[in-house]
Amino acid sequence: MAVATWHFADRFIEASRSLGNPLCVGLDPHLERIPHGFGVRLDDLGGEATANGVESFFVAVLDSCAGKVPIVKPQIAFFEQLGWRGIRALERIVAHARDRGLLVLLDAKRGDIGSTAQAYAQSYLWPESPCHADALTLNPYLGLDSLEPFVAASRSHGVGLFVLARTSNPGASDFQSLLVDGEPLYQRVARALAPVSDALRGASGWSNLGVVAGATYPEESERLRQVLPHTLFLVPGYGAQGAPVSSALRGFVRHGGRLEGGMVSSSRGILFGTGPLEASRRSSVAEWHRDFVTRLDTSRDEVGAAVALAG
Repeated sequence: MAVATWHFADRFIEASRSLGNPLCVGLDPHLERIPHGFGVRLDDLGGEATANGVESFFVAVLDSCAGKVPIVKPQIAFFEQLGWRGIRALERIVAHARDRGLLVLLDAKRGDIGSTAQAYAQSYLWPESPCHADALTLNPYLGLDSLEPFVAASRSHGVGLFVLARTSNPGASDFQSLLVDGEPLYQRVARALAPVSDALRGASGWSNLGVVAGATYPEESERLRQVLPHTLFLVPGYGAQGAPVSSALRGFVRHGGRLEGGMVSSSRGILFGTGPLEASRRSSVAEWHRDFVTRLDTSRDEVGAAVALAG
């Protein structure tokens, strides 16, 4: 079956070029930071008011992101903690984001084999999926066969796949940096993915098979780029985790006087800022929204200016 001609990577590259930035806004509903005015109840995670409050919060976020950034990234765990109402809210949020012209990368880090992997792919990556995302994060450590149903979905439906390679957390080196025949494990994972990446390239030259490459390890991003020249990088670590934008872009490449090759992700830093834990919770909805838009615009402008420096 031929690879879809209008696929995720092409859509992302077109949107990031048009908007002038590759910023990805993470949708992580830290309940203790959401302003009281949204009605979220910390003592009733599974209640209707909490799920509705989270949904209303992100409708406001998405309406502000539309036309400013190309993509958003919901983290599924924060919705799962709310029970079935949280999953319902996630489905509605994903649909609203896509209606507003935003690409959606669902951060679920799925990884399994056989019919289970197939069920995960059908849950999120098929056109008829109840929570239909444009791309999904994956864990490769059950082996390449665990990725096959997702790769098949990409071939059939043009969706994006982002495989964990070198993540941004401090403990990533516990396993990802272990030497296997003299080469770090994350680099061997990349080499194993290279043929799949090449097979899923689109008209833009970029592949629907991406990898996670944390901004907190910029040298490793450069090594990954040598192995995966046509792979989009999902780059966490910018913002609240402390990595500067220059580190986030180390794995990007020059194209047409700009840097491209991935998306720079920030969640807490944009949604809530870096102030005291309760600060945004105590804010009014109007105060939070004003400050959120300021942080969003500042991050968008910073990342946009940094990729433009290639000219």
